Amino acid sequence: MHHIGMDVHDKVTMICVRDPNGKIAEERTLRGPLSALRGTMANLQKKYGPQLRICYEASTGAGWLHDELQAPGRQILVAHPGKVRMIFRAKRKNDRIDAQKLSALLYLDQVPLAHIPPYQVRQWRRLIEYRRKLVERRGAVKSRTRTLLRSRGIVAPRCLWTKRGLAWLEELNLSEVEALERTLMLEELASLKERIGRVEKHLGILAKREPAVGLLMTIPGVGIRTAEAVVAYVDDPHRFLRIKSVGCYFGLVPCEDTSVKARFGHITKEGPSTVRKLLTEATWQAIRRDATVRAYFERICRNDRDRRKIALVATAHHLARVMLSMLRTGECWNPVSGGCRRPQTRGSGPAVPAAA
Repeated sequence: MHHIGMDVHDKVTMICVRDPNGKIAEERTLRGPLSALRGTMANLQKKYGPQLRICYEASTGAGWLHDELQAPGRQILVAHPGKVRMIFRAKRKNDRIDAQKLSALLYLDQVPLAHIPPYQVRQWRRLIEYRRKLVERRGAVKSRTRTLLRSRGIVAPRCLWTKRGLAWLEELNLSEVEALERTLMLEELASLKERIGRVEKHLGILAKREPAVGLLMTIPGVGIRTAEAVVAYVDDPHRFLRIKSVGCYFGLVPCEDTSVKARFGHITKEGPSTVRKLLTEATWQAIRRDATVRAYFERICRNDRDRRKIALVATAHHLARVMLSMLRTGECWNPVSGGCRRPQTRGSGPAVPAAA
């Protein structure tokens, strides 16, 4: 079986082929769109035999390329770019060397894998991320509106973003330039509201098809947006080796350096930031609404206001582990029987990939 490492870019792709003995059999540079890779792989399969192993690093479009290269006799592996860099720390780096590294890892069967979800899940994630960008843009417009009011020394009412508040803003006496700015921002807000509504409507349809979303919504404070994001990014709950691994996946664990002395820093912030943000917001709501979650938060907080952020992240990490346990077992939230109890740390399934 031949092993093919590819350093993939939009217009240029470097290919390195190793024979069954690990020797480099061929190197070539493919210039052109990524869609041409399908024909190139077919030619290589005719040349080197029906069985091929192909490896490339995860990046934008990794899922599409994974589906594009699928064919009988081919094994497609997608490498985690961060872990590949940790394995190979070299002063020389170019496309040719990167392709050689990937083919060598493939031959040694040491490729650090990245999880590639099915097409439907990738589209679900895409829509979740698009909604987040629209919400962030709406927040930026609201912030600019408040800045405009502060520049005139105007105190905005608390109900500024309700119908009554927007009517007050529209009738406000401003200069010609300021009035134009206000009108444009109000129009943008209305447009963003309509677009967010359309996206959320479609997300609601997708969420109804997944019973796991309703399962996670049994947790106090967890709404449909948080539940669908967790389900979409977890994808297969049994792909995690341990329940604890979900905290690493979502970047909720602290940076660690214990080679000489135990040192812990800020959280790693690896993985999908959208889920991390939604989990944190849901955790605040869960702390207010559920006694068991609040008790967990207060135990970490130790009656010290300076530890509130630490306790919040720790509680969000804890809820993420509980969510994964619920997705594995199919059990609803039940604080009476220990719904926020530390879940089991071992489970069946392959090791968790570090990125998706």
